[in-house]
Amino acid sequence: MVRFEGVVLRYPLPEAAETGPDALRGISFTLAEGSFHWLLGPSGAGKTSLLRLMHLALRPTRGEVELLGQRVSRLRRTGLQRLRRRIGVVHQEFRLLPHLSAFENVALPLRIAGRPEQQVHADVTEILRWVGLGQRGEARPPTLSGGEQQRVAIARAVVIRPALLVADEPTGNLDPDQAERVMALLSELHRLGTTVVVATHAKALLDAFPAPALRLQAGRLVAHE
Repeated sequence: MVRFEGVVLRYPLPEAAETGPDALRGISFTLAEGSFHWLLGPSGAGKTSLLRLMHLALRPTRGEVELLGQRVSRLRRTGLQRLRRRIGVVHQEFRLLPHLSAFENVALPLRIAGRPEQQVHADVTEILRWVGLGQRGEARPPTLSGGEQQRVAIARAVVIRPALLVADEPTGNLDPDQAERVMALLSELHRLGTTVVVATHAKALLDAFPAPALRLQAGRLVAHE
């Protein structure tokens, strides 16, 4: 379950003691375990800020965030680290390490978590096959197409078997065919039981993959459809 209650997020102003205007204001909602939700709104509405709270890159200025049954405000460093390992993140800009192969990029979260190398090899091989890149494990990101790079990024996010996956405009740099393939992968992950939240501007994807939506406007939640 994901729950926000009266959440306010305010970023500090550069080189100033006081803080700037609220990026998010009074956000409250609950997402059921295993649900799929779109996150909608114009540029600057607060979608990325909301997702950053969901994957623990930020803490709220005020209010309560509960993720996977745990109140974030009550967690200390070790607890936050454990919770982060249950959350997968897919960014629009891929964020792959160009000097590492696709296999090594996907293996990173498992190695950081201290998994045995035999398990790393088995899990990465399985996930690359799942995203349709079983034969591209040795390829480095610069040699892959945009769609292939995004599928590597998805594989890296899901190789830890996350309970929650958040994706920030994951198809924004892809052509329509590649975008639909990426969304099919995210939909399959949802079918397997993961809670999935995807920010997008792409109306065609909303039509192709209908699902409930959170809609933001100027930092406020204006609809939970």
